[in-house]
Amino acid sequence: MSVPLLEVKGVKKYFPIKRGIFSKTVGNIRAVDGVSFQVNKGETLGLVGESGCGKSTTGRLVLRLLEPTAGEVFFEGQDIYKLGSDQLNKLRRDMQIIFQDPYASLNPRLTVEDILVEPLVIHNIGAGPSRRKRVKELLELVGLSDYHGVRYPHEFSGGQRQRIGIARAIALNPKLVVCDEPVSALDVSIQSQVLNLLLELQDRLGLTYVFIAHGLNVVKHVSDRVGVMYLGEIVEIADSDELYLQARHPYSRALLSAVPVPDPDAKLERIILTGDVPSPANPPSGCKFHTRCPECMDICKTRQPVLRPLTEKHLVACHKYHQ
Repeated sequence: MSVPLLEVKGVKKYFPIKRGIFSKTVGNIRAVDGVSFQVNKGETLGLVGESGCGKSTTGRLVLRLLEPTAGEVFFEGQDIYKLGSDQLNKLRRDMQIIFQDPYASLNPRLTVEDILVEPLVIHNIGAGPSRRKRVKELLELVGLSDYHGVRYPHEFSGGQRQRIGIARAIALNPKLVVCDEPVSALDVSIQSQVLNLLLELQDRLGLTYVFIAHGLNVVKHVSDRVGVMYLGEIVEIADSDELYLQARHPYSRALLSAVPVPDPDAKLERIILTGDVPSPANPPSGCKFHTRCPECMDICKTRQPVLRPLTEKHLVACHKYHQ
């Protein structure tokens, strides 16, 4: 059996809450609370959920841009949390990220060429002429022209800036790219262009994606498998088509019911969740979703469900299916 490219095991990230003159820790915000999943080479795993559910924090933990409170992340069988700084710097070539905001993620004082050359300089790849040739290749790969290299980020539209961010992410020929809501800051008319570009690059370069988004329609377009997150945990994970046709967790079904359908005659049941999302600083006992769940049982209030398989590729954390 082949080893997955990426394996995340029980990762947690708690941010301390400090108060008083002496900054005493009085509690923790459980941003990520025991997330586990695998990503095979060449596939795309989508992570979806409401804002604040821990998607972006999970993406940063996968790349070790944040240090975890607990858990393990294996990249090609190697635990990245046990690597020293030199080993980690070498690993950075294989693991990159595309940030959500194309306006904030590019240095406004550098030209596009300087932005794309920077990772080559940091990792001591090539020299002057070969680096300029690589910049030209990267611009062509993302649908821009050679002359764009002399311009500054403020001279581009949002979609073009995100293309530059994508070019920077693939400059070192990475194996894994974390896409942190890469189209949520773009106009709807531009989103499909960027998504199609990501799919094209995946085919041409053999990339593996962890694709983070809150729009289920966006994730369906690009993902092979989808994991649904709620309050720092994955509550369901399955193949994309199966999740959209047969979602089992009540939260997943509620999210899917909110996806717009282009057919005006379609009669779909809209599931309205009552109440607010609980605070990650003080999550409910038992199942974290039980305070909003229309199918809540007594066991849900006291015992936390475990993410377990219904079928070989469909896992769900719900007492309705595992008692």
